[in-house]
Amino acid sequence: MTARKAVVSLSTGLEDAERVTIAMLVAVGAAEQGRQTLIFLTKEAVRLALEGFAVGTACEGCPPLSDLFDRYARAGGAFLVCPICFDAKKLPSSGLLPNAELGGTVPMWQWIGDAEATTFSY
Repeated sequence: MTARKAVVSLSTGLEDAERVTIAMLVAVGAAEQGRQTLIFLTKEAVRLALEGFAVGTACEGCPPLSDLFDRYARAGGAFLVCPICFDAKKLPSSGLLPNAELGGTVPMWQWIGDAEATTFSY
């Protein structure tokens, strides 16, 4: 049986934009192929869930981050944002992307449920 869910765990923010780009390419690919896709954001990556934060291009030839985030949203991809990390940085929850919500590991496991899931960690 093929896993129909994909979970990408991302702990790096724009301090390593290439790593963010790779994680987003993996997630976009999964979502655009029809898999239910969730990106779990922790540590500095929680800032990526804020409107207008994920901008720029990581490298020559890399797609702009804003394009990847738009494609991910259009394909139905969701973000689950670690509330401990988010609150520790005193970030405004009113600024979250429409496809992002605060939630920790229990909601992540509830989202996965009993389904098989392919996982990636960056």
